[in-house]
Amino acid sequence: MRHHFLTGAFIIIALEVLGLLYFPWFLWSLLLFGPMLIFGFIDYFQRSHAIRRNFPLFGRIRYLFEAIRPEINQYFVESNTGGVPFSREQRSIVYQRSKCALDTLPFGTQRDVYEEGYEWVNHSLATTHVDPSSLRVTIGGPDCKQPYNASLLNISAMSYGSLSKTAILALNGGARDGNFAHNTGEGGMSPYHIEPGGDLIWQIGTGYFGCRTEDGGFNADMFAEKSVRPQVKMIEIKISQGAKPGHGGILPALKVSEEISRIRHVPMGKDVISPATHRAFSTPVGLMEFVGRLRELSDGKPIGFKLCLGKRREFLALCKAMVKTGITPDFITVDGGEGGTGAAPLEFSNHVGSPGIEALIFVHNALIGFGVREKIKVITTGKITTAFGMIRRLALGADLLYSARGMMLALGCIQALRCNANVCPAGVATQDPLLYAGLAPEKKRVRVKNFHTETVTSLAELLGAMGLSSAEDLRPWHMMRRIDNCTVRHYGELYQYLESGDLLNDPLPETFARACKAASAETFAYANS
Repeated sequence: MRHHFLTGAFIIIALEVLGLLYFPWFLWSLLLFGPMLIFGFIDYFQRSHAIRRNFPLFGRIRYLFEAIRPEINQYFVESNTGGVPFSREQRSIVYQRSKCALDTLPFGTQRDVYEEGYEWVNHSLATTHVDPSSLRVTIGGPDCKQPYNASLLNISAMSYGSLSKTAILALNGGARDGNFAHNTGEGGMSPYHIEPGGDLIWQIGTGYFGCRTEDGGFNADMFAEKSVRPQVKMIEIKISQGAKPGHGGILPALKVSEEISRIRHVPMGKDVISPATHRAFSTPVGLMEFVGRLRELSDGKPIGFKLCLGKRREFLALCKAMVKTGITPDFITVDGGEGGTGAAPLEFSNHVGSPGIEALIFVHNALIGFGVREKIKVITTGKITTAFGMIRRLALGADLLYSARGMMLALGCIQALRCNANVCPAGVATQDPLLYAGLAPEKKRVRVKNFHTETVTSLAELLGAMGLSSAEDLRPWHMMRRIDNCTVRHYGELYQYLESGDLLNDPLPETFARACKAASAETFAYANS
């Protein structure tokens, strides 16, 4: 660590001075220790590389491994996770784009194009030019007074407390510089979300942090006071997240600092509980009424909710509640079961919740089937680091996207997989001041902005190569997938897509009939109607 280096450096300097005074032959040791001290102090004072700043001299070993053979890092990632959280291609693209480095590859396609699961899009002979600045979407239904014109790529929910204050400052600064939005996560709006001035999506979770009564309920007055801030562009009700859907959380009392207590409006000296479910509503109709209430309290800002898709009938119950009450959210965020977090029970992380692609297609279909899709924008997330990953989800039904891990990699995350231990060597996911001091916000915000800009620019280039004029032109049949060595299908053939109103009329589509009949606007429980 940085303070250990300083201690060691001063000891070596003192010994060198004493040695030179009393033992002139000791001069030869400067050939060894002199360069070490010079490079160590260079690492200590530079602000571009968090690893070298936190671990002067020794941090250079990582970059040596990268220079020798990038597959070494891949081996360690695979060994520690039992799989590959990000492919080398994905990680390389993020690092290169965040640094505005060369992101072209030699030797052509790096994939086996005849491998099962290989995906691509077909180009057009009549290419177009797409202006990257035009790739935005307006969020706000008929009852929204303050619609928000959002970028197609934004920062996903990551709370202060989970991430360090320097990481939050860099993310929000990048959002400000790149004109895109930053989701606060359910931990509430901290000063570090507000200081840089980037657009915010305020997430309200089951703990109602930042708008919480003393007994843990929803505080309408506190919400109204904070939600009208100009920096808050949208409000997102978090129902569940992909990493641990249906599971609550606990912040131990010893981690509740005075600052965390003030930000989250929780008492010090007590464990802070995030329940698995909300107290402000308990039925589908109740959620829609809560959406309407928040819209009124925020003076008409876009209100939406985030969920990982679970039982299909429960989401269909929400759709029925929209039709019954006439209240629709301005947006819905669909998180896949593969979603990430700093800490989640293993079984929940690996085996609970619908995968993102299936969930996105189902939600898109359900909203169309109930005739409300045009009023609601759909946001999706899930390991999005490339323009092709954006194309895939936009073609399958999303309107815009969140990225979490991609933004963390842009910050300098090296996937050390120590997020839950408070010892993140890059200073991203830690509250240790000796570690997060190594992350320089003024440097990393530039990389966050660069990653966003370069990725959206690449998206525009892909759309142009496909002969399209905007992301709104994307359809499921644009995405091709190899089923086996001799069979190729587009997503329009792999999945059923409904027509508007299909779930309001008889007969119901066979694949939706059972779940639709079991759904009720009045309850999340099974309703045999």
